[in-house]
Amino acid sequence: MHDHLNPQQAQALAEAAGASMFERDRASQAMGMVLAAIRPGYARMTMPVRDDMLNGHQTCHGGYIFALADSAFAFACNSHNHVTVGAGCTIEYLAPGRPGDVLAAEAQEQALAGKTGVYDVRVSNQDGKLIALMRGKSHRIGGEVVHQAAAQ
Repeated sequence: MHDHLNPQQAQALAEAAGASMFERDRASQAMGMVLAAIRPGYARMTMPVRDDMLNGHQTCHGGYIFALADSAFAFACNSHNHVTVGAGCTIEYLAPGRPGDVLAAEAQEQALAGKTGVYDVRVSNQDGKLIALMRGKSHRIGGEVVHQAAAQ
């Protein structure tokens, strides 16, 4: 973490890292995801449930729900501008995503020590109904997402 940064600098760095990552994230873009909010240790992403995302039960395929949660997790992990990857994730599906829903995933840092972080992600629909809960463990691998001087 950049302990020497004031809150405004940390926020600017999170926004710059998020914008840089999203620009290169063709997978999230292809699924219609939007980075709605980012701050140090937090990210919120949205995704519309399209017809081509439906499974045989005509609900959102769990893989797409996981992908949304995983993307929010990734942006929250990298919001400190250290290149960070997922080391493991578990997800609980609680309710179906329906055609036309707009799902939102909010990832919140729970712990960050050394190179390891733990993040909880809540996925809900546009009515606030909880769709899934995911917990992700992150691992910092070195390097910066965006050069710090460019973000300040």
